[in-house]
Amino acid sequence: MTAGFDYFVIFAEMRTGSNFLESNLNAFDGIECHGEAFNPHFIGYPNRTELLGITQAMRDEEPARLIGAIKGQSQGIGGFRFFHDHDARVLDPMLDDPRCAKIVLTRNPVDSYVSWKIAQATGQWKLTNVKRRRDSTVRFDAEEFEGHLARHQAFQLVLLNRLQTSGQTAFYIGYDDLQSVEVMNGLARYLGCEARLEALDASLKPQNPEPLERKVENYDEMARALAQFDRFDLSRTPNFEPRRGAAVPGFVTAAHAPLVYMPVRGGPEAEVRAWLAALDGVPEDTLPTRLNQGALRRWMRGKPGHRWFTVLRHPVARAHAAFCERILVPGPGCFNSIRRTLRKAYKLPIPADWPDPGYDRAAHRAAFAGFLGFLKANLAGQTAIRVDAHWATQAAVIEGMAQFGAPDAILREEEMAAGLVAVARQVGVAAPQAPGSVVPTGPFELGDIYDDEIERLTRAVYQRDYVTFGFADWAS
Repeated sequence: MTAGFDYFVIFAEMRTGSNFLESNLNAFDGIECHGEAFNPHFIGYPNRTELLGITQAMRDEEPARLIGAIKGQSQGIGGFRFFHDHDARVLDPMLDDPRCAKIVLTRNPVDSYVSWKIAQATGQWKLTNVKRRRDSTVRFDAEEFEGHLARHQAFQLVLLNRLQTSGQTAFYIGYDDLQSVEVMNGLARYLGCEARLEALDASLKPQNPEPLERKVENYDEMARALAQFDRFDLSRTPNFEPRRGAAVPGFVTAAHAPLVYMPVRGGPEAEVRAWLAALDGVPEDTLPTRLNQGALRRWMRGKPGHRWFTVLRHPVARAHAAFCERILVPGPGCFNSIRRTLRKAYKLPIPADWPDPGYDRAAHRAAFAGFLGFLKANLAGQTAIRVDAHWATQAAVIEGMAQFGAPDAILREEEMAAGLVAVARQVGVAAPQAPGSVVPTGPFELGDIYDDEIERLTRAVYQRDYVTFGFADWAS
């Protein structure tokens, strides 16, 4: 621990992610955050009567006494969260003290306002188990929001001005940055803590990961009320999905042609690999793969004019393929541990053993719909199960690829035949053959169970892919 700071304060507001930030700071050996130490209605946390031996009455009589205890009795560097309506008597001493580390946590004001309204409606201010999540929609009140925004902006201006005039700086962190372990480790470094986290605390879950239009009953009215602003980004889809790497060992190069296939798991991988092998007349199992980044760069230098390509699959078809190939049927290729967890903890209605003579088309539709419900929570960061590449958003997978090299061509499965032929001709293949037809997997084809409800459930999971890649309904 360095001697740069004696203690720290997190300037935040309700529903900005301050509980999650505190939880992760407390995961560091050498940092201790003591909740809302100066909340006028409690000390530290609700239903607590004292903090570090200081009662609420003692704190209210002499606030500096509690700051002294936080500096002197914390395990490592101590601190607390401070909102605009907390005890104003400690604000000036903190802002004037260069040995008080300032952390400023912010969030889109519309998001924090809607989240606050939902928490009021449900009475749920924290979420540690997604199965106990309470849903509610709320109405946007323009006058109430205006007051909410004015109070928060005024406090932020006070902080900014005081830091500027005193020649200090703060560690600014946005709500979306809370999902980055690198940012969290950077914050620890700023506080003088030498410990580092390997992963973030997963005990707290995002409570309301849906887009605003699904949380606000009078969304159109809200949009009109906010029409004079352009900074709220109302149409974006909240993204709690972990960032993905390039997964270079999974890339496949042609045997001779200067082509690199960058697979999106859950897509038509088998058909593309077979086509790539046939392009040069070699067995599929001889295609160069599992290359590290150095080996692939050497290949690239030896293949001027090379092309990179990938193939997307419609989100409904891709989710169905992942369900059939990785979850439904136990055995080789199945994620058996995840399958057991989904059956037991998430009550996914799939048979314990396979084959099951009672598993008919209606059962398959119900099971797939249940799987889509799990995917919605999983991609929203609300489950303990990994976001596997077979059902991660294709947008996240493409972003990960781009860390090494962006694909020259992003094809859709329905246009794959003509698209692959065109890509092959671009690199000089004279008469490339079209790939073979995609073979459906699973006991029932998607067309047997697809309907408007399946489409709606899938859009709730993969809105990011629908918007990014322009997917229409699967049946259209």
